[in-house]
Amino acid sequence: MKPDTETMLRVDQAGEYGATRIYAGQLAVMGNRTPRAAEIAAMAAQEAEHRARFDALLAKRGVRPTALQPLWDVAGFALGAVTALAGPTTAMACTAAVEEEIDRHYTRQLEELGDSDPELSEMIADFRDEERQHREAALAAGAEDAPAYPLVSAAIRMGCRLAIRLSERI
Repeated sequence: MKPDTETMLRVDQAGEYGATRIYAGQLAVMGNRTPRAAEIAAMAAQEAEHRARFDALLAKRGVRPTALQPLWDVAGFALGAVTALAGPTTAMACTAAVEEEIDRHYTRQLEELGDSDPELSEMIADFRDEERQHREAALAAGAEDAPAYPLVSAAIRMGCRLAIRLSERI
């Protein structure tokens, strides 16, 4: 069975868009006042590059983005702002949770793609490696020290899984 690359592109672009909005929300609250602001800004720049590359591939292949993008705009920013308001470790807990789900998502896509779409596979593999680095950086920055970390992480991961499923379909 041939992989549904249009759905993959749509959901991956939505995820990268959502990530840019999460970081925008965190930076809007944190500004440059915390030691983690520069690290968050660097991760945000990578996510913006991922999004730009997915945007270009969507255009090249004539794939429409998810109709839920306005929702991900608001929800992503709100998630980022709320986690930053809760403190730097909670902001890092958000990053760790999101990146854990994205790693799993990208790994599943790579398994499904096999060698059927080398251009997309290479992008996903590269981005997955960077997302893993973001997760490791968040953990090193004390993500697991956030208040109620298991609950926060589980809720954010569940939200990511829901966003993925919805973006695949709408």
